Amino acid sequence: MDVEVAAGAAEEKGDPAPPGGFQVYKRRWLVLAAVCLLNCSNAMLWLTFAPVADKTAEHFHITLDTVNWLSLVYLVISVPFGLVAIWMLDTLGLKCVVILCAWLNMVGSIVRALSIVDVLSLGSFNVVYLLVGQCLCAMAQPLIIFAPTKLAALWFPDHQRATANMIGSMSNPLGILIANILSPALVHEGKDIRLTLGVYAGPAIFACVLAMVAIRKKEPPTPPSPSASQSNSQSVFAGLKMLLKNKPYLVLAFCVGGGVALFTCYSTLLEQILCVMGYSNFFAGLCGALFTVSGLIGAFLLGLYVDRTKKFIESTKIGMCLSALSSIAFAVVSQFRNQAYALAAISSVFGFFGFAIYPASMELAVECSYPVGEGTSSGLIFVASQILGVIFMVLLQSLAVETKNAPFSTCTLAQGGALDWSTPSLVLAGLCSLLACFYVVGFHSSYRRIYAEMSNSCSINKADDYITEAGQKEKETD
Repeated sequence: MDVEVAAGAAEEKGDPAPPGGFQVYKRRWLVLAAVCLLNCSNAMLWLTFAPVADKTAEHFHITLDTVNWLSLVYLVISVPFGLVAIWMLDTLGLKCVVILCAWLNMVGSIVRALSIVDVLSLGSFNVVYLLVGQCLCAMAQPLIIFAPTKLAALWFPDHQRATANMIGSMSNPLGILIANILSPALVHEGKDIRLTLGVYAGPAIFACVLAMVAIRKKEPPTPPSPSASQSNSQSVFAGLKMLLKNKPYLVLAFCVGGGVALFTCYSTLLEQILCVMGYSNFFAGLCGALFTVSGLIGAFLLGLYVDRTKKFIESTKIGMCLSALSSIAFAVVSQFRNQAYALAAISSVFGFFGFAIYPASMELAVECSYPVGEGTSSGLIFVASQILGVIFMVLLQSLAVETKNAPFSTCTLAQGGALDWSTPSLVLAGLCSLLACFYVVGFHSSYRRIYAEMSNSCSINKADDYITEAGQKEKETD
């Protein structure tokens, strides 16, 4: 009778209850939608000014270096605040982190928009509003970047975790793509920045409202899987200590963090690499868009695949190797003119395999580090990627040398001439290849979370069999 009541309650609240008394709720999709919108909005706010840097500098009467800092502030703040975000996510819980992120994101977007209010205008110091607003949004970034893995573990059953993580994680590059398309479409001259700041505040405000409505509790009333009930079993400091002793995790963190850093460098330097050989800014933007869109498609397909097969290690190793081959192809082909179709195809393949492995890698980080909290295992990889991103960017920029032998260059530099990016391109491909080789050879691990869930399931089944057998013996005795 109790089983029938539980089943009826399960159908009323959401999906049918899995064996063992674990329950999933339809509200999980609303929570995921709120996290996705926040992630997308935060990425849009990050790169609002990068595609229209010259128009922004013109409108606010500032230098391009100052405009660049509106984006670089995210990198500076995310490393120290990322450590705080790890502690908050695994100590205070998902609700507190997402709500705080939503308010920081919304308030930051509103503060940025204050620069267009004439009554509050500070004249040439309006950039203060922009910088303060960007700093608030930058504090929100690690909170929402770390959330998808935690959300997938707390709200979704084991056969949907990778898909949920993929949807939540890939909303960030989707926001980057939207910003790269929307900002140039809105800003045709300096005064259009005023409209742009207002437009970008809209999604941030709506995301905050949706998060307040969707996320009412720290976690669902009942866990969707055995591992979800122990999601916060380890303290943050104990978890960090365990991770630093976990060799497979350290290999994964270094390789995946380095891969994310190289992808950031590729996206940042793409236009500068291509313009030397006569490719237009429009074509560079097209390659960047293909890189992101194909990555979203690849992540979606791989998320569905690993949810069904649980082949996280095999999928990520193959994806990383194909990404390395794509980076080599780009480094070679980008040195030749009139190779538009080949470069577009290579960018698509690079994004398809490179982006695809990120959400799968985040799930794999949880699998190889269980029972460490999801926020700790995924957050440490993000922090590593930010640090490595700075190192790689400085290295690649130092290797670029000025050249006067570039008759087809479309680059516009104040000092004249152009930069030769052939060596940095080859170094980028070399680093990508080294990371892939190190990961393939050095990473070996069991799926600890899946094994724990299978053991729990077997225990439950054995207990049910024991109860049934005891009941039958009792009837025979009577």
